[in-house]
Parts: sequence; C-alpha cells; structure tokens
Amino acid sequence: MRKLPSDAYLDKAKLLTQEETERLLARMRTKLMRRLEDQTLSELQVVAIQLEIEDEELNEWREKMEEIRKKTKAK
Repeated sequence: MRKLPSDAYLDKAKLLTQEETERLLARMRTKLMRRLEDQTLSELQVVAIQLEIEDEELNEWREKMEEIRKKTKAK
C-alpha cells in the first residue's frame, strides 16, 4: 500500500469535480477507506492514491489485452 500519493496525482485529484471525486471514493479499497476514516490521510490524498491505483490497473489491463490480440493474430 502506498504511503503518500505522488504530486502529479495530487494535482489530478484537485482538478476533479465533486461528482468525479464521489465516484472514486465509491470504488475505493477498504484499506484506503480506513486510512481516510482514521484521518491518517486527507480526502484529497486518498483520491489521488485511488487515481494512481486505477491508472496502474488500466495500464496492466491494456498490456494483457495487447498480448491476447497478438496471440489471436498469430493463429
């Protein structure tokens, strides 16, 4: 689990609308939610970490899909 979000993701989180922030908070993992509830991190920090996690997961998914496409074309 990340300790603190990067500055780049803090900047991205600051630009989110209230609705976008609420959607991210709704998808948040339990550990992050606990850190927010315990006030270990601010809402902005938690949202930034969630953004970073989702970006990483999306990139991993894209890489896997590309591998699948290459295998499918090779057949």
